[in-house]
Amino acid sequence: MAGNLTKRDIVLEIYEKTNFPQKEVRETVQLTLDAIAKALAEGRNVELRNFGVFEVQVRKSRIGRNPNKPETDVVIPTRAVIKFKAGKELKADMKSLDLNNIQ
Repeated sequence: MAGNLTKRDIVLEIYEKTNFPQKEVRETVQLTLDAIAKALAEGRNVELRNFGVFEVQVRKSRIGRNPNKPETDVVIPTRAVIKFKAGKELKADMKSLDLNNIQ
């Protein structure tokens, strides 16, 4: 396996397929990521057809335990988290994934 996919890898792949200037591709990718981040920060879900949905969910406050001091209760505050739900095509692609090559 080649490792993690980075923003740079995405830019290079788009550049190689389109021959658009790398600077423009990098700016477009960054603007796309900024738009996604802004929507999520506003509490909006982001739906990308044929890929998946980023959903903002609220986790309720709860009591946790410190594993080093189990006698002490710790309050875990209410917080927003982002959940990703894969789309139909991505789920189908995942079924053909070689599980022996995943780290």
